[in-house]
Amino acid sequence: MTSQEPVAAAVDATDARLLLELAATPRATGVELAARLGLSRNTVQARLARWEAAGVLAGFDRRVDPRALGYPLAAFVAVTVDQHRLAEVVAELAEVPEVTEVCGITGPTDLTVRVVARDADDLYRITGAILKIPGVVRTNMSLVMQQLVGPRTAPLLERIAGLR
Repeated sequence: MTSQEPVAAAVDATDARLLLELAATPRATGVELAARLGLSRNTVQARLARWEAAGVLAGFDRRVDPRALGYPLAAFVAVTVDQHRLAEVVAELAEVPEVTEVCGITGPTDLTVRVVARDADDLYRITGAILKIPGVVRTNMSLVMQQLVGPRTAPLLERIAGLR
């Protein structure tokens, strides 16, 4: 799932327990998950298939840390866009390998773009490339000094499962 479209599948307490177990042991088989949670193998397989079809589970590439790939710097680039060219700008941003996420936002800027870089010179090159995209009016960059809370869903799943 590449966009943030609403996921149609509702997650119940059993789903949440299964997703928590899958997050803890992502390489577990359906049989192992079923045994750990006291569910039938068919129940586990059906739920996994439903989530896959509905886009509930994100792609594996989201688990790869860019730092391990030689990109230790991260920054958020606030981008103001000519509104008539928004789709073109987003398409161009998606072509930049160092752009890891683009979000449309409200407020004084239009997009928040997360980028990764090898070093300060690389970051300068990347932000310059973003500014050269036709339709980009201006940018403002904030360097990530330290990630204090990473992307997570476990607390939400724990709440749905009745564990919080």
